This record gives sequence, C-alpha cells and structure tokens, in this order.
Amino acid sequence: MKIVAIVLIVIGLIGLLAGGISFTTKEKVIDLGPIDVTRDKTHTAYIPLAASIAALVAGGLMLTVGQKRT
Repeated sequence: MKIVAIVLIVIGLIGLLAGGISFTTKEKVIDLGPIDVTRDKTHTAYIPLAASIAALVAGGLMLTVGQKRT
C-alpha cells in the first residue's frame, strides 16, 4: 500500500512540475533487405493539473490512513 501511495505522489509531482512525461521510440523508416533506416520519435504524455492534484491527495491520504491502521 505504501508503494502505491509513493508512486501516486511521484506521478503527481511530475505532473505538477514538468507537466508530463516525455519518452523516445525508434521508428523504422526504410527496410530494404539488410539496410534498415530508423529515426527517433519523441512522444509526450501530458498529465492534467486536476489529475496531478488528485494523485498527490490520494497518495497522501493512503500514506496517512495506512500509518493510522498499523
């Protein structure tokens, strides 16, 4: 339960501070037998502000409720 709460908090912070997560994939452009031409394509997954705040609140609540029960 603590791990899920920490992951939610981290995702919420990334959404608030960076606005999203960027990642790069390789895309095959040309495939001519033994010759392959690829290019890097950057994708961005935007995290809405409301979702970031909700993730922070949910993660914080999970941490505090989990500590009170033990």
